[in-house]
Amino acid sequence: MDLVEKYQSALVFAAVALGLAAGQVDGVAPVADRLIVPFLMVMLFAAFVGIPLSRLREAFGNRRVVGSSLLVNFVWSPLLAVGLGALFLRTQPALWIGLVMLLVTPCTDWYLVFTDVADGDVPLAASVLPYNLVLQLVLLPVYLYAFAGTLVDLPLALLAESVLLVLVGPLSVGAAARWALTRTKGTAWFRERFLPRLSPIQIGFLALAIGAMFASQGDAIVENPRLLALMAIPVALFYAVNLVVGLLAGRLLSFSYAEMVCFNNTILSRNSPTALAIAVVAFPNDPLIPLALVIGPLLELPLLGVIAQAHLAVRERWTARLDASSNGR
Repeated sequence: MDLVEKYQSALVFAAVALGLAAGQVDGVAPVADRLIVPFLMVMLFAAFVGIPLSRLREAFGNRRVVGSSLLVNFVWSPLLAVGLGALFLRTQPALWIGLVMLLVTPCTDWYLVFTDVADGDVPLAASVLPYNLVLQLVLLPVYLYAFAGTLVDLPLALLAESVLLVLVGPLSVGAAARWALTRTKGTAWFRERFLPRLSPIQIGFLALAIGAMFASQGDAIVENPRLLALMAIPVALFYAVNLVVGLLAGRLLSFSYAEMVCFNNTILSRNSPTALAIAVVAFPNDPLIPLALVIGPLLELPLLGVIAQAHLAVRERWTARLDASSNGR
């Protein structure tokens, strides 16, 4: 990871603090409110331009890992999200919806870094990425309608419009830019020169969007400081529960160490920036929903860093157990 990636959580904390301070200045809030969506669109373009949708077919070369990952991400995790929300956020429907949006959108970029850090199978992890993106694009409106329709007013037309604006728009522009740049500059230049410059842009504009959001809604946050803290408990539990699920599934299905690390990172990492962008557009009259999603970037990197070290700590034992099991057969 480069310097910006390592300190993403610190940048997000700084953006929150600066946004809250700026929001106390007269006239800043309405300007900040108009900047949120443009900042998020730039951030999403930087994220989507690096996604190789052409790899969709490659993923199912390893059906045990990929199939299990998709099953956990799109069946188990939504149910877990609803259960955690019912347990901890029953009296806060806006936070409950924010939690669901966060936990049903698997990551499309950061998990590759942590798969690599823990010596997992990065090519296999990369092949899962396009499926994660396409399925969350299709299923997020379904999840929200099924799970959140009884909690808040959920206009389907506005939700569909937000998905088209926030996902399909930047994704289409990103795919076109990827095709044009690889054709004109070559694949090697695109991977080695262009893609490394996108990560700081993505993180920078995410921080700007979060700062603008807190500046535009500073009064609501100052009046309810404990609400965002409530999100931390179910989010942390999600990581703990899914880590156990990943280790048990890896043992049951006899994943190699590299496969196990890949699998765990695909079911743990969440796509909080995309969920945040959709929430901003889909729920303009309920600012607590997108604000609740800010907890994702604050917690994700530290937690994934700890989990990467935990993976490395069990590598020898995992490999030895797998070897013993193979020899026993």
